Amino acid sequence: MAELKTKQNNANVNEFINSFADSEQKRMDSFELLKLFQDFTGFEPKMWGPSIIGFGSYHYKSERSSQEGDWPLIGFSPRKAAISLYVFTGAEEHEYLLKDLGKYKMGKACIYVKKLSDINLDVLKKLMKATIDFLQTKYK
Repeated sequence: MAELKTKQNNANVNEFINSFADSEQKRMDSFELLKLFQDFTGFEPKMWGPSIIGFGSYHYKSERSSQEGDWPLIGFSPRKAAISLYVFTGAEEHEYLLKDLGKYKMGKACIYVKKLSDINLDVLKKLMKATIDFLQTKYK
């Protein structure tokens, strides 16, 4: 079994945002997300791999393979094309939360937004809560 490459590390989150965010808008949005996620979860931000800022963690075991590992409960990354938000379980029972989110695109495991002003932050908080509750219940 291949070892999971994305692991929590001690890289500096603020330095990462300042060096990785490729525009002033993305930098400002990233620092706003940082505060929002930290205030909402109560967890300190941690770097996961070279480019994901995660909050909290859980240990998962795949139902389809023998893979298991640790992963952040929620997180984000100020990627070049868009900000990736890791705040959605993909569960059908949570899809209704997406209808009022605003302007975004769906990826396989994340939501992409161009800028934070494109989305409703109250809806984002509902997505975050649903995801955290789901993961903490499923993986105890």
